[in-house]
Amino acid sequence: MDWNQLFSLVGVSTWQTLIMVFWSTVFSVVLGLPLGILLCTADPLSGIKPRPMLYQVVTRIVNVLRSFPFIILMILLFPLSRIIIGTSIGTVATIVPLSIAAAPFVARVIETSLKEVDPGVVQAARAMGSTNSQIIWKVLLPEAMPSLIAGITLTIINLIGYSAMAGAIGGGGLGDLAIRYGYQRFRIDIMIVSVIVILVMVEVVQVIGTKLADRLLIKR
Repeated sequence: MDWNQLFSLVGVSTWQTLIMVFWSTVFSVVLGLPLGILLCTADPLSGIKPRPMLYQVVTRIVNVLRSFPFIILMILLFPLSRIIIGTSIGTVATIVPLSIAAAPFVARVIETSLKEVDPGVVQAARAMGSTNSQIIWKVLLPEAMPSLIAGITLTIINLIGYSAMAGAIGGGGLGDLAIRYGYQRFRIDIMIVSVIVILVMVEVVQVIGTKLADRLLIKR
C-alpha cells in the first residue's frame, strides 16, 4: 500500500467518523433534551413541577442505559438498526446505537446544567407570572447555555471514542481502519495515523467547545 492509498483510506474513514459523530450527536440531543428537562423539572427536591414517581422511573431508566458497555449495547441494538436502517453493519447503521448510548449521558448533562441555574432567577420569573414552559425555555435553558455547550462538547468527544470502538464490529470509520488495516495486517503506520487523526478531532472539538462556552458565559 503506497501513501496515496493510505491517505485515501484515512480520508474515507475520517469522513465516516464525522458522519457518525455528527448525526449521533444530533439524535442524542433530540432524545436527551426532553429527558434532561423532565429530570430537572420533576425532581421532588428542586424541580419546578415535582413528580416523585415519574422522576424515579425515568432516572432508573437513564441509569440502566448509562451502565451498559457500548459494545454490548451496540450488539443488543442490532435488531433495532435492521428495523430502522435495514442493516446492522456500516456507518449509517452505527448511528442508531451511538445515539441511544449517548442520549442518557446527554440527559444527565442537561439535568445537571439546568440545576446549576441560580434559583433566584427562577423565583423572579415565577413572581413575574411566568408559566413552567416559559421558565424552561426562556430562563433555565438560556441561563444554562454555557454549561450545556460544555456538556455537549464532552458528549461529542465521548462519541468519537464510541465510534472508534464501533469499528471493532463493522461500524466503519477510523476504528475500523485501525483494526482491519492496522492491527490485523500488522501495519503500525496505519494505526498511528488513525490515532493521530482521532486525537486531532478531539482537540479541535474541545477547543471550539471551550471557546464557544466561554464566549456565552461572558455575554450572559
